[in-house]
Parts: sequence; structure tokens; C-alpha cells
Amino acid sequence: MTIEPPLYSTDNVSLKIVQVPLRTGPPTREELLVHYPAKFTWHQLKTFVNSGDLGLLKRDKALQKRYDAWSPGIVKEHGSMVNYLINHRLQWGKPDTLSLLPSALDSDTRPRDVSISSSKSNQPLPPLPPDAPEYFKADIPVDSEFISIIQNDWPYSVPIEIEHTLIWSRVPIFHLDLIPAEIDARIQQDGLCGFTGNDELPPSPSTLPECLPALVEWGITMENLVRSPKGNTEIEEMVGNAGREIDGFVKRRWVESEWETAWFVNPPRLQSVRGLAHIHVFAKKKQHL
Repeated sequence: MTIEPPLYSTDNVSLKIVQVPLRTGPPTREELLVHYPAKFTWHQLKTFVNSGDLGLLKRDKALQKRYDAWSPGIVKEHGSMVNYLINHRLQWGKPDTLSLLPSALDSDTRPRDVSISSSKSNQPLPPLPPDAPEYFKADIPVDSEFISIIQNDWPYSVPIEIEHTLIWSRVPIFHLDLIPAEIDARIQQDGLCGFTGNDELPPSPSTLPECLPALVEWGITMENLVRSPKGNTEIEEMVGNAGREIDGFVKRRWVESEWETAWFVNPPRLQSVRGLAHIHVFAKKKQHL
């Protein structure tokens, strides 16, 4: 087993050095701190989300290699990554008890010493019942059988205090009632995003060049961005309105007096599992003096 750099821990008495072994499979919080330190600040993350190109958000390259080494075993055991997700990891309508990176919001519901059992079921998702909502809505219950709220087991390279949550949905997130024809092509390319819990406007896309040095190892430049040009006031209002249900849900779960968030939904071109959309939420708990 490889032993990497130590994690230093201080208390009022002494300085302790805690060795953090580099495991396989999804990382722990301690491993992220020691082996995969954040490449992006909170400000940079918000700038990338608001840039118009959601492809800028990246996972640490070393952590990506670890994921690439882990995933073939999961596919062999479960038949496919989709089977693993829908039959084992997502646990529709239930709290996320499987994450090694639990959310502060789950502290009251997460059992202690959880035993993760392996399910080899290959059952497809059942058809939606007639009473299912037409699309993801702000008031959908957090324990609805149509959604699964979990922590990202393989988070992007963000500060350790930023929670990276995924809201998987069996009901559509992109829907004709929310996306007029005038902006459909734009949403299909750019996806949706939003911000909650801060009275200040998010970082302007015009400041993106200042943040691009954080993406140098991925070879990202202004010339290879994929994003739509800014539209007129009416178009921009349509785009904002297309994410109103997501924004309402995020504000309900991550109360704005306690949390600041940046959320987004990848466009189809960037979705990891086609036909099963999910919302990314980066949440930063506010410090109250």
C-alpha cells in the first residue's frame, strides 16, 4: 500500500502527524485533503459555472485515474455503470447512507457504522406511474421515489468545505413547458445554472481569463470554450426562467440564511448517463459570527 504525504493535525498540546494511506475506490475526506488538494477556489468555481461552458469543471487528474481503475470492476460486478447507479447507489427516495463524504444536511439521518451491501440486480427502472410529475419541480419532496439526493463519490477539484451533491431525477429536468423553442438550442449546448444564498451577483464571465490559470493542466484556453453568445434581455430572461424549478428546490433544501450554492445541469453533450439527468449542487455553509 502506498503511503503519501502526511496530514498534520494540531491541538492545544502537540503537533501530530497522521499518515493517510492511499486506498482504492471512492476517496475519503482525509484522502482528498492529503492526496487530491483542491485546484479551484470557491470564487473560481462560481466563475466556471457562470462562464457558459460547464465543461470547465474538472476532477483532479489523479482522482480521475483512480476512478478509471475502479469503474471496470463495478461494471463487471453489476453489468454496467447504469445498473450500479439505479439498483445500488441511488436508493431512490432514501437518505444517502453510502457516501464516504456525508453532507452536513444528513447528519441527523445517517446511521452509524453503515454496512454497504452489494446488489447485483440488473432491473431497469420501472415506468413512471400516471401520477408522476411531468418534470422536476421545486416542491418535489426530498424523499420522493422519483429523485435520489446523494453526495458525489468522485467530487470535482473544489475546496474540501464545499459539498458536492447530486440530485438524480427519474422525471425530466429539461421540459418543453420550461424551455421555449427560442432557447432550446442554447440549453442543449450550454445546460442550466444558477446561484443561491448570496445578495451579490455571481462572478462575471468577463473575468474568466483571470481564472483560467487554474485549468492550465487541462489545456483550457479562451479559444476552445464551447458556449453560446449572450442574448438580448428577453432571451436571457427565458434562460433564467428555464431553471426556476431547480432554483426553487435548491433554495428549499439549502436554506439561503445557512448556505450559499452554485448549481448546474449539464447539457446532453456532457451528461455521463443519458436518459437519467442529474443536478450538481456545490454548497458552502455560511459562517455565522
